Amino acid sequence: MTTDDAGERTDVRAWGDGRRLTLADVAAAAGVSIKTASRALGGEPNVADATRGRVRAAAATLGFTMNSAASQLRRGTAVRTVGLVVGDLANPFYMGLATGVEHALREHGLQLTMASSDEDAAAERAIVEDLVHRRADGILLVSTLDDHAELRSVGDRGVPLVLVDRAPSGLDADAVVIDNVAGTTAAIAGFVARGHRRIAFVGDLERLPPQRERHAAYAAALAASGLPIDAALVVRGAHSAATAEAAVRDLLALDEPPTAVFTANNRVTIGAIAAFRDVAHPPALVGFDHFELADALGISTVGADTADLGREAVDALLRRREGEHAPATRAVPATLVPRGSGERPPR
Repeated sequence: MTTDDAGERTDVRAWGDGRRLTLADVAAAAGVSIKTASRALGGEPNVADATRGRVRAAAATLGFTMNSAASQLRRGTAVRTVGLVVGDLANPFYMGLATGVEHALREHGLQLTMASSDEDAAAERAIVEDLVHRRADGILLVSTLDDHAELRSVGDRGVPLVLVDRAPSGLDADAVVIDNVAGTTAAIAGFVARGHRRIAFVGDLERLPPQRERHAAYAAALAASGLPIDAALVVRGAHSAATAEAAVRDLLALDEPPTAVFTANNRVTIGAIAAFRDVAHPPALVGFDHFELADALGISTVGADTADLGREAVDALLRRREGEHAPATRAVPATLVPRGSGERPPR
């Protein structure tokens, strides 16, 4: 997609059914791609005269008109922005992601706009719609939706979309995710190799794709080691550090407490650390997601470089803007970093 494409996405008019008229409608009527329609209406070279005439005729018939954002971009007077929508601005994971995104965008003359959905689907929809309406040059989305089919309209209106950290469902879209399966498997295999047999799983909201993947990998790793899954050792839905702390305290109070605990994200790990505060001999602990104080606290973690995740997401977005390649999902490796807590033997 060219720079001008970002401003030529949709007219304020609507069809009779109330649906907003889009550049995709013009492209379909003219029998060309969205990219070709954008170039034809934007007066760009390398478009055949016959094709340009057909696109303009379709636009005139439908009542589609150019918007001012396109001419502003051509004159260099508009700020070119990419929206990053995350689940929680207070979570350090997303701050690391944003750092990688911002540095990568800066290299291409793009600026970052960031917003949080607070893991609320309605909020996410409103933010995405606003970014499309404001002609963002692209959207990087950590989506809270279970089904992403409704996001198809974002691309139809000419805005490149890349899903980050959570793979697409019901939508062919570019995505950059963490290799949750390999990371979780490595953590559980490490526990088993040290003789642990009662290994607990404490996770965030069950509906979040990374949490589902990490739990499935935990169960598969136990099965591969010949260990049963004890439902009493599985906690899901610990969405805050405080909730996770309470959950881990409950695990420690069991008649047969776990000798090892796997926490499925950084917030849950912080809760586990708090729960271990007054425990003389705490269980082994490995948490998913690296965090800033892990070295100082001696907490073993498995995870990806979040800044690298951000850079990969920008690279995917730029490739989507420049061409019409088939959507692809890129998995960033998750690395296990032993710092002491995960290497404790069972007692």
